[in-house]
Amino acid sequence: MAEVPAGSPKPVPRWSRKPIVVVVALAFALLAFGATTQTWVDAEVQGSAVRTAHLSVQGSKAATSVSALALVGLAGTLAAAVAGRVGRAVASVVVVLAGAGVAAACVAVLADPRGAAEGSIAQATGLAGTQATVALTPYPALAAAAGGLLALSGVLLIVASRHWPLRTRYDAGRAAVGASGGAAGTGTDGAGSAGEDRAGAVDGLDGWDSLSRGEDPTD
Repeated sequence: MAEVPAGSPKPVPRWSRKPIVVVVALAFALLAFGATTQTWVDAEVQGSAVRTAHLSVQGSKAATSVSALALVGLAGTLAAAVAGRVGRAVASVVVVLAGAGVAAACVAVLADPRGAAEGSIAQATGLAGTQATVALTPYPALAAAAGGLLALSGVLLIVASRHWPLRTRYDAGRAAVGASGGAAGTGTDGAGSAGEDRAGAVDGLDGWDSLSRGEDPTD
């Protein structure tokens, strides 16, 4: 088995590879969003004055927050894929919260389907408090499961993103602080080079100051 050369980046564990983790999270976010386009509650409205006896309530109406939260989870996953170290952590937490919100909203529909369909029933019949018999479809449970798995995917993003390559100069600079600090004290040549660099920077600043005063810094 070949050894990894000293100083080379550590190989990313297979379970934490970015394409796998990101695709999984995106799949659950899309599954939750897609479920809201389907019928969640079937309602049979009772009453002689009611024109519409049967009413199908979509998930986007039964739980209006689920669609928005699923999109938030989708955007958070994409942001975690392209952001730096700090941005990844923040975006991953957003994904966790979005998934938990999706699951909570779906559980509320499962617990009270009549209340979830009340607004649609009143809008369709023009009457509030109309008697109706409601029945749930499998889609609220599917969306609840997708929301829970999306939250777990957010946790996986938090853990797995620590193994991903750095994407910004800020992150790379922080990671190289130890190495640059050690190289600064290796010998007099290194100290001399650093001194020359600092002197060059100071000369450059003095030159700009001279130009701002209308003087020629080359004199």
